[in-house]
Amino acid sequence: MIFRDAIANETAYLSSLALRSKAHWGYSKEFMQACIDELSVTATHIESNQYHCVVAITDEEILGFYMLEGQFGDAIELGGMFVDPAHIGTGVGKALMDKAKQHAMHLGASIMSIQADPNAEDFYLAAGGVPIGKKESGSIPGRFLPMLQISLSNKNVV
Repeated sequence: MIFRDAIANETAYLSSLALRSKAHWGYSKEFMQACIDELSVTATHIESNQYHCVVAITDEEILGFYMLEGQFGDAIELGGMFVDPAHIGTGVGKALMDKAKQHAMHLGASIMSIQADPNAEDFYLAAGGVPIGKKESGSIPGRFLPMLQISLSNKNVV
């Protein structure tokens, strides 16, 4: 598996991958429809230096991606991380998370915040996340999502 920056002509594919990954958890069609805008990857996400979108590939197939965004001082947000459903449970998510931590540290961050899907909360806890509260979903008013924070250091990044 190799990692590289996403490119502008991949936005539609990455948006579709994010929606397929989210749908893997059995959400209704109505729920998924409400999430389209929030899960869409745009050219701005790829081309702006405010975002860092990285894909994991094998044999030219995109297995998943992460996006870092909103860096303020030493804190950065994991704006999204999605694995193609065919590769969930194969180690792609862990590899993406490890790479995201390394990347965040390279950018000067010592803290990564994550607004997690409830189905992914255990994954982020296993990656070193500590619960810090809840935040309202950007897609579903009245739905609150777990917020976690990972303290970044060389000892917890592989």
